[in-house]
Amino acid sequence: MTSFLDPLITFVSAHPWLAYLTLFLAALFEAVPVIGALVPGSTIILALSALVPGGELNLWGVLAAAIAGALIGDGTAFMAGHRSQREILSTWPLANYPRVVAESETFFNRWGALAVFFARFVPPIRAFVPITAGALGMPPLRFYGVNIPAILVWALAHVLPGVLAVSLLHEYGGLPHHEHVGKHLWMWVVAGGALVVAFGTWTLRRRSGGGVIEPAKK
Repeated sequence: MTSFLDPLITFVSAHPWLAYLTLFLAALFEAVPVIGALVPGSTIILALSALVPGGELNLWGVLAAAIAGALIGDGTAFMAGHRSQREILSTWPLANYPRVVAESETFFNRWGALAVFFARFVPPIRAFVPITAGALGMPPLRFYGVNIPAILVWALAHVLPGVLAVSLLHEYGGLPHHEHVGKHLWMWVVAGGALVVAFGTWTLRRRSGGGVIEPAKK
């Protein structure tokens, strides 16, 4: 992961427009079934948020890119399920992951509308619950009424910790207030964020009985 993110952070810190595009795509792909289980979107967002205090990126731009990507990703997945209904859950590529589809359905049936909210914070279920909610007949207005607030909270929870952590290091840790310092701190930001996400994931999986996403064995 370090070998992938370190050059990425270095490169996008010098090309802000590309950083915002990366944030958008990271949030978008996280919401795509199957792909979302493989793309480290949350890690990328946490890492890039460390560039805000140094001035490489703008806080509102980072939040807007992450929110827009998540909204489009979740909305597209939900509408695909809404239009195809349950049939889509047994077609490719979802047919290769019957276990996680069943877990997502169980999660949704157990928590109802709240599953849409909780799933935003639990990878890799996050990539499957929107399409499952649509396939199981959740009304669009009800879905978006829960999904939009969830995305707003999710974006703040992923971006602000990195911004605040680096800002505090600037203020009280003796770090110089110059540009590009954030790119040297992204690993610490990601580590702290990962601990929070891991704890939340562990708690919800214990309560829902979730497991690891694996393709069906041929």
